[in-house]
Amino acid sequence: MDLGLNGKVAVITGSSVGIGLAVADGLAAEGADLVLAARQAERLEAAAADIAKRHGVRAVAVACDVGTPAGTDQLIEATEAAFGGADILINNAGTGSNETVQDAPDEKWNAYWQLHVMAAVRLARGLVPGMKRRGGGVILHTASICAVQPLWYEPIYNVTKAALMMFSKTLASEVIKDGIRVNCINPGLILTPDWIKTAKQLTAESGGDWQAYLDGVAREHAPIDRFASPEELAHFYVFLCSNKASYSVGSTYFVDGGMLKAV
Repeated sequence: MDLGLNGKVAVITGSSVGIGLAVADGLAAEGADLVLAARQAERLEAAAADIAKRHGVRAVAVACDVGTPAGTDQLIEATEAAFGGADILINNAGTGSNETVQDAPDEKWNAYWQLHVMAAVRLARGLVPGMKRRGGGVILHTASICAVQPLWYEPIYNVTKAALMMFSKTLASEVIKDGIRVNCINPGLILTPDWIKTAKQLTAESGGDWQAYLDGVAREHAPIDRFASPEELAHFYVFLCSNKASYSVGSTYFVDGGMLKAV
């Protein structure tokens, strides 16, 4: 099936590991050129080189912190310099939190707001004009099931991901007249390196059976009884980026193995 992505330019934040890397690989497999952004330069450059070699596309690595205005400016400028703009923007950079509302300082709230919300706002302001010149585009936001079904131990993550979901909806209404489709994806349990790292830390003093710990998490939260791989989730991103999803506008999609308890 031709998804119409050959020759498109995709900017993907948080793309050196996990979901972002899997999405980058999926888009490159369809012939899209890439601008990959993450903070760790060495890992990011290695990922870009590997994808470019395997798929025969251009993959530009931009080591930057999109949680800052300087970082988003750097990414926008690099995209313009390399490709003259982008057709696809995947706002994927983000991380979990661990705190209580009573204990979390303003600084932590602000840092997550900048990373999860303002990065998406700034990149939209910077890249949408180029999408208009190129005849349209696609913007996808990685929020979380926690945006609507919160976990008690990460209130800042819950709140900022909910705000990102609403920003996605608002932006969609504004730019669809320019041929730019905006949607949001709320993943459930995805087996990223962060989950594995956390599981290993939590089981280090009790025998180190991190896989059993993750199996228990899956049984507790997801009727499908397992985590998804980043690649499974990436297939859905690639579809939403394609011309096969031409009537998908302003929606939030849950890819969660049945984890969401509401109708």
